[in-house]
Amino acid sequence: MIAEEKYDFKPETKRKIIILGAVGLLLFVLGVFMTMRAGGGHEGGHEKHASTEISKNLTASVAPIIQEEHQNHEANAESHQAHPTWLKRIYASLWQNNIFFTGIGIIGLFFIAIQYASQAAWSVPVKRIPLAIGHWIPVAGVITLVLWFVVKEDLFHWTHSNLYVQGEHFDKAINGKSGFFFWPMAAGTFPLFFIFRMIVFFGLWYLFFTWIKKEMLEEDLDGDIKHFYTARKFSAIFLVIFAVSSSVAAWDWIMSIDTHWFSTMFGWYVFASWWVTGLAVITLIVAYLKDAGYLKMVNGNHLHDLGKFIWAFSIFWTYIWFSAFLLIYYANIPEETVYYITRMRNAPYSWIFYANLILNFVLPFMLLMTRDAKRQVAMLKVVCPIIIVGHWFDFFNMITPGVMHHEGGLGFLEIGTAMVFGSIFLYVVLSALSKVQLVAKHHPFMEESLNHHI
Repeated sequence: MIAEEKYDFKPETKRKIIILGAVGLLLFVLGVFMTMRAGGGHEGGHEKHASTEISKNLTASVAPIIQEEHQNHEANAESHQAHPTWLKRIYASLWQNNIFFTGIGIIGLFFIAIQYASQAAWSVPVKRIPLAIGHWIPVAGVITLVLWFVVKEDLFHWTHSNLYVQGEHFDKAINGKSGFFFWPMAAGTFPLFFIFRMIVFFGLWYLFFTWIKKEMLEEDLDGDIKHFYTARKFSAIFLVIFAVSSSVAAWDWIMSIDTHWFSTMFGWYVFASWWVTGLAVITLIVAYLKDAGYLKMVNGNHLHDLGKFIWAFSIFWTYIWFSAFLLIYYANIPEETVYYITRMRNAPYSWIFYANLILNFVLPFMLLMTRDAKRQVAMLKVVCPIIIVGHWFDFFNMITPGVMHHEGGLGFLEIGTAMVFGSIFLYVVLSALSKVQLVAKHHPFMEESLNHHI
């Protein structure tokens, strides 16, 4: 009867999620009101001041070409009619939360693909949770496409057409990247290549999600081994596509906000943050379902494997974080310095910059170090929210400084936006989870999973 187990999305749970979203919306409105009262003027003068201060900080440590690029950026910023600060904060927060939750959704599919491609048996009882998380992919695709056309002028400096016309505001560095955004259209017109990539990425992700989900559910009906092999084939192809698309998506949707800056490790960095956050979300849902009496097949050995994943990839994220940071020294790449100067020396980014290491490395590393800790539902329910919040801060620091510069803030507006997105995400995931069996009936590795022991 374990194979017939099904999650009941109770009205009480739905009410709690709706309340979470309502409270988030209230905080969002309050945050907008407070930001407008504090001063919602135009940002041009502040941006100029920020650029000037950064240039001073970089004088002793950064190559002259970087100072020249910032002077160009300062001049270009003055040529655009800036929106009020409160509106830019809304746009930055919406985009940050959208990209954060998009990553969690795609990691749901990535997790499943990894299990099929590696022919892992241990994960059989928990694979329906990442499958449910993958239902966020089409929602994220619609939000991302619509939202980009709303926020593009405030978040993506490269969308301004006068940067590509010879004259006072011409930007040589950004013009050199124009083909990446606008091909085959003329620079400064409609970014066809950029939008094409966005649509293709979400289209491919959703297509493979649909194919793999179909094989997983049909396996429940007839138990034919061909469904496993077909799902494994799709998973192997998807992993190759994901390796390219996830990196390019990180360049497009996050790195291009700081258009003058670039990093050869940024794709890996965003993936690492997405991956460990997705693992934490999967594990947290498993832990709560286990506490609620579901997932009877899941035992301490399966929890141990999930805990090991989180522990190991928290270290992996830290390795990428440190390697990217250290590139400016051991590889003599001064172009990367400006990114860190902005985030290390300006509030509120500075305390978040250092808090990232505590929330995303020190605490997970220490709390999940022992074998017993990885096998305890109570400990996983403590560590996973820490990681989720920590990496939300990580994405805040990736996106907001490039948009807001010295005008950035972290308050009710940002917290409320996160709560609204989180409530919608949970509703979509739990609704999808309630429509399928919690455990695969005829998975060929079911027997091995039942006898899994570490």
